[in-house]
Amino acid sequence: MVYVDTSVLVALFVNETKSVAVSKWYTACSEELTSAVWCVTEFASALGIKQRTRQITGNQGAAAWQAFERFCASDMQLLPVDAAMFHRAAVLTLGSTTGLRAGDALHLAVALEGNAKSMATLDDVLARNAKHMKIKPLAF
Repeated sequence: MVYVDTSVLVALFVNETKSVAVSKWYTACSEELTSAVWCVTEFASALGIKQRTRQITGNQGAAAWQAFERFCASDMQLLPVDAAMFHRAAVLTLGSTTGLRAGDALHLAVALEGNAKSMATLDDVLARNAKHMKIKPLAF
């Protein structure tokens, strides 16, 4: 099982510097893909920011959102987030050396709870912390 961070999802549906590498990985991937249901909110937020900063148009944002929703319905299992996972994420952010922000800590907590073997992320801090927790970060 590969846990997919929102940074990879955004690159898969919006043109970014790592989009080609992410697309190649996804096309070749045969493993089950999972993410926290939290990625839906985080993905929408990323699209909103990109539209407000004029990185993408409203039409591009709408198209990315539709493609993302189809992807979530057919190609990726969304894992629920419960109070225990929020607490675990909080504890992860307390570490002075982790550098984790709340959203990334929540992704890591859900990946740990789901027994993910690897993690697809473009975030170096999250990748480093995943590796520390014995989840193999994928290289893009």
